[in-house]
Amino acid sequence: MPAAPVTPATRTRRQFLTLLGISAAAVSCGTATASGGSAGPAGQVTTLKYQGSVGAVTLPELAADLGYLGGLTLEWVGNTISGPQDIQSAATGQIHFGGAFNGAIIKLAAGKAPIQAVISYYGVDKDVFSGYYVLEDSPIRSARDLLGKKVGMNTLGAHSQAILDIYLGRNGVSKADAAKVEALVVPPVNTEQTLRQRQIDVGVLGGVLRDKALAAGGIRPLFSDFDLLGTFSAGSYVMTKRFVKENPDTVRTFTTGVAKAIEWSRTTPREEVVARMESIIRKRGRNEDTATLKYWRSYGVAEPGGRIQDKEFQLWLDWLAERGEIKAGQLKPSDLYTNEFNGYGKG
Repeated sequence: MPAAPVTPATRTRRQFLTLLGISAAAVSCGTATASGGSAGPAGQVTTLKYQGSVGAVTLPELAADLGYLGGLTLEWVGNTISGPQDIQSAATGQIHFGGAFNGAIIKLAAGKAPIQAVISYYGVDKDVFSGYYVLEDSPIRSARDLLGKKVGMNTLGAHSQAILDIYLGRNGVSKADAAKVEALVVPPVNTEQTLRQRQIDVGVLGGVLRDKALAAGGIRPLFSDFDLLGTFSAGSYVMTKRFVKENPDTVRTFTTGVAKAIEWSRTTPREEVVARMESIIRKRGRNEDTATLKYWRSYGVAEPGGRIQDKEFQLWLDWLAERGEIKAGQLKPSDLYTNEFNGYGKG
């Protein structure tokens, strides 16, 4: 099967920024529809629309299967491979919640989309990280070797590009020289093949796709986000502020249920977690392959119950301000998230 064509960074960046503008405009015009759906007591929504991930089990899906969502029902409307697209869909009311890298959440909020993060859902630790891989015989050994080279990642302006920028900056590469490193969009499922076919020089691989590629041999790591930043929660689920205000009980049940699922996955033997995920995928009947689940290690969420900390947004606020994508001081962490609805650990 031929590898998917790579996409020039400049074109994709323009598309991404355009989508951000569309999202903000749609929300500000009051076109969000996610406040609709099945209603429970006091008129609050009890059926939550969401996007999933092929061959994987999201935390809300796990929480639902474990019975942690009470009377709430999840309605799958399709899959996404892009965090920015997922939260744009949440902001415009196509779905009730979406998840993305915290830096992408900041950018959408800076574009006047009234969204609020309610719980962390993925992160980085010694087992769960994104590595930047090159072929075994590649001449690339350092940050400066990346100048003029192509780096394939799932989307631009999000986690992978942020980590690349941090790596270059910490290794003395100036902004002018860093601009010579070409970031390209490559679907995660095609990254390994695209790297092996030498259409890109570096491929960002994480989770089961990383472990599968390493098992096949012939590639080596250049660096990883764990190397740079250690353990941290990197992305959050968001809802619109309007939905949160109108459906506080629903948000509380959802958020606390996801928090419980995080802790269940953390404290349950790995084999049992994987078996549960395989069962969930079989039951939902989407004709998916469960083979990659054997590589699952954890969701990587750093804080107990996925509770959010200021530092998990401040790092990316500083990064985006340095890049000139937001104004310094335009937003502060407390503008972006709340732990009010996370009942985990409250007694």
